[in-house]
Amino acid sequence: MEFRHLRYFLALAEELHFGRAAQRLAISQPPLSVAIQQLEASVGARLFDRDSKGVRLTPAGLAFRASAQGLIDRAEDACALARDVQSGEVGRLRLGFVGSTLFNGLSAWLQAFQASHPRVEVVVVELNSQDQIDALLGEELDLGLVHTDRLPPALASQPLYSEPFLACLPAGHPLAVLEEIPLAGLSDQPFILFSRKGSPDYHARIVEICRQHGFYPRLQHEGRHWLSVVSLVAQGLGVSIVPAAFLRAGVQGAVFRPLVEALETSAVFAAWRKDSAGVLRENFLAVRPTR
Repeated sequence: MEFRHLRYFLALAEELHFGRAAQRLAISQPPLSVAIQQLEASVGARLFDRDSKGVRLTPAGLAFRASAQGLIDRAEDACALARDVQSGEVGRLRLGFVGSTLFNGLSAWLQAFQASHPRVEVVVVELNSQDQIDALLGEELDLGLVHTDRLPPALASQPLYSEPFLACLPAGHPLAVLEEIPLAGLSDQPFILFSRKGSPDYHARIVEICRQHGFYPRLQHEGRHWLSVVSLVAQGLGVSIVPAAFLRAGVQGAVFRPLVEALETSAVFAAWRKDSAGVLRENFLAVRPTR
């Protein structure tokens, strides 16, 4: 039995006339007759009565008609689903993100994507940059939003945006009264930094910024997430240098001040496996709101 047999059967069941059914199917009448005979042989039952009065469905044909239509409908649904998956209209996107993106429009981005792609399931998980890199390599994520473009050869990336670094101080700190903080003013302060293990590149960059301005940070505590760093600062346990996004985090007890020196910026990159399917990823990146 072939799907064309089912289509031929349904056309004849509706028209009840070989000539009209053949015309509707854009074939000649003899191939239609042969196809119906082949279908009846395959089913093992006579589906049509044919006599001088015309063509009629047999009881077996009537019973077969609903099931045949269901098979055709399911086949068409399967084809439509395959096309939608290929075009990225249906699927599942596993997205990793660093905490700073929550304060740089990630929620609006997710809402815009879900509005334009309602049949795509987006699973989001907050991970530091190194954990995202590991998850991408392990095929546990489809796309990561990370703070580094220093990636293993198997991964690709594109820049999304950058923002300045700010000094982060406890609210009662003597330097908090200044409008701008000189980096040298932090040289003798206990520092709270992002974990070296969680993001080796980011940790090294901040240490290098300090080194270039005459000192090494006196590391007191480390946090695996930037929000943990800011929270530790808010509790008076030290100072830090953090991306400007956390100015919008609303952590009570922490204040943020621009740095006097012009520093390199904090950047966020999209990262993915080079050998992964790209339609869902490209669709997601395409709807990112402008900042």
